[in-house]
Amino acid sequence: MKSYRKLRKHFRIYKLRRWLDHRFSWLRRILQWVSRHTQRLQKVVKWLVRKLFFLRYLNPLRYIKRIDWYIIRKFIGTYFFSILLIISISIVFDFNENLAKFTQYHAPARAIIFDYYANFVPYFANLFSALFVFISVIFFTSKMAGNSEIIAILATGISFRRLLRPYMISCVIISGLSFYLSAYVIPHGTVIRQNFEIMYKNKKKNTSAENVQLQVGHGVIAYIQHYDNNLKKGYGFCLDKFKDKKLVSHLTAMEVQYDTISDSKYHWRLRNWKIRQLQGLREHITSGSEKDSVIMMEPTDLVYSKGQQETFTSPQLKEYISKQIDRGSGNVVQYQVEYHKRIASSFAAFILTIIGASLSARKRKGGMGLYLGIGLALSFAYIMLQTVSATFAINADFPPMLAAWVPNLLFAVIAFICYRHAPN
Repeated sequence: MKSYRKLRKHFRIYKLRRWLDHRFSWLRRILQWVSRHTQRLQKVVKWLVRKLFFLRYLNPLRYIKRIDWYIIRKFIGTYFFSILLIISISIVFDFNENLAKFTQYHAPARAIIFDYYANFVPYFANLFSALFVFISVIFFTSKMAGNSEIIAILATGISFRRLLRPYMISCVIISGLSFYLSAYVIPHGTVIRQNFEIMYKNKKKNTSAENVQLQVGHGVIAYIQHYDNNLKKGYGFCLDKFKDKKLVSHLTAMEVQYDTISDSKYHWRLRNWKIRQLQGLREHITSGSEKDSVIMMEPTDLVYSKGQQETFTSPQLKEYISKQIDRGSGNVVQYQVEYHKRIASSFAAFILTIIGASLSARKRKGGMGLYLGIGLALSFAYIMLQTVSATFAINADFPPMLAAWVPNLLFAVIAFICYRHAPN
């Protein structure tokens, strides 16, 4: 009985193997072909490796050695530690200052934490990122110099230029993070933080506009006597269309309401409207109670509030600037300064890092106190120069792009001088 069961079992296995061999014969042939041509494939792979040897130079990790990882960890670690330390102190002072207002306007704890301080931290951390970079470089480089680590590194034949490689790699990480935050993340958080300040800190915001006139298209001029941004509604609206410097259409409406639930932009609803079509000496008048219309303007084009440019992402800023320039608007300089400042500020990490590393790489008996003082002075000078140049651009017709890059250009000269006098 047992032998019969074994025989039956072997017979089933035999049938299964025959079935698999019949069904997957193509796979068996492929494996046999691969086994026969393995040696040939190995030769082809070796030939490709010899021909494409230059690809190994594209591997970024090839240029990062153990000493580079050591400095990068110190740089990044000190940078984030200084941010955490200073921002923690700032939060304590800010909370102590605003506690009375939070209590007076009954601000909930969840809104204070997630709406205000969760957006307060990245905003101010990115605002003073240049200061944190400079302090971090001077702090850990002075400590390395005090421990004779810089002397030991230079004594092995590594030049100061080669020593700056991990500093520049760290700057790439910090600059990329800083630009991404300022261009895409912080603007959304700024909107939430400003709304919180309006509700619970009684911070007034401009929500209306009087006698607004703007060009919404080629030869199309819009005028609103009064606009309320809270209701997204305007009163005393008119729209004039010109062709060859002649008025061909004049639209008036008692009220104009922006459609906030529409799938696309520029949708307005007109109430008590009237259109006068001018054709030479003839005039055709049509009127009605309500009408949906597409007018190339938005609520953001009508009301300007302080710091509004900080609530736009970089793509939105670029689109808004080009749109306002096409309309001939003069209220566009602060937006241009903000757009260029976001790019220029991200490059400041490279310049200030070179200055900080060049100043603090030499071992001196005085310690790091002098260099920390110099670093703080230069950082605050950089921030002050940014503010002054932006003010000149807004109020004195200074080119916005040049105003954003002037601090970098001046400090680049200082960085070059410090680099030439650095120890080698």
